[in-house]
Amino acid sequence: MGLPLFDATTDPGPDFSALVQRSNIAMPVAGDADLNLAHGTTIVALKFADGVIMAGDRRATAGNVIAHRSIEKVFPADRFSAVAISGSAAIADEMVRLFQVQLEHYEKVEGVALSLEGKANQLAQMVRTNLGMAMQGFVVVPLFCGFDLTKGEGRIFDYDAAGGRYEETDYQTTGSGGTYARTTIRLGYRESMPLDDAIELAILALYEAADADSATGGPDSVRGIYPIVATVTSVGYVQLDDADVAARFDALVERRRVTQGNPEGTLR
Repeated sequence: MGLPLFDATTDPGPDFSALVQRSNIAMPVAGDADLNLAHGTTIVALKFADGVIMAGDRRATAGNVIAHRSIEKVFPADRFSAVAISGSAAIADEMVRLFQVQLEHYEKVEGVALSLEGKANQLAQMVRTNLGMAMQGFVVVPLFCGFDLTKGEGRIFDYDAAGGRYEETDYQTTGSGGTYARTTIRLGYRESMPLDDAIELAILALYEAADADSATGGPDSVRGIYPIVATVTSVGYVQLDDADVAARFDALVERRRVTQGNPEGTLR
């Protein structure tokens, strides 16, 4: 199959979605996805001194049933940005993959990467495209973050089901346990936090969300399943090793156990 050719009036340029449509290539759309009503739940993002941390639990639910225990909700969008998903798992997974391809396609066509602001706008358009499915209950609500190389800082963007894009100053959460996670972060957050403190706060937020929200999965030491935690800094997207995340959760659980046995103690 040869490359499609377009004249000046129909050339889609760096827009991968437009390229697919004008080439008449059959691509899966939201209505064709394998929707088994699985929903991803809690995700969090917060700024720290050198960039942004994004984390998400691993549970997906279908009504009152645990549909999956180890689903991934945090992904690299490209080298300097990350996207996390909550909502209808099948559509969200498809949206993330298309978003990744769109950013790669733009860079190949234009010879430069899309700006962080442009990436956030592109994701907003994809969320808006899904509005019809959202009206039927298949909602996708992502979080997007990245390191802005021009400003030298991390930035966080969240969305509503209609594709509204909003930049957050310090942190944001979404999903069924988002309220509990956000309260935890609000109580412990401070500007320009060191990396280690920010990781501990993100982990604590997910732990507290899982403690209050049945749809949010907590650490599962029996199966070896722990939330995904990643950072985005000037060196790019880096996911923490599972062993590191497991050790931090195990330490948190031990502190909670000691605190429960000592009413006068405190839990960080």
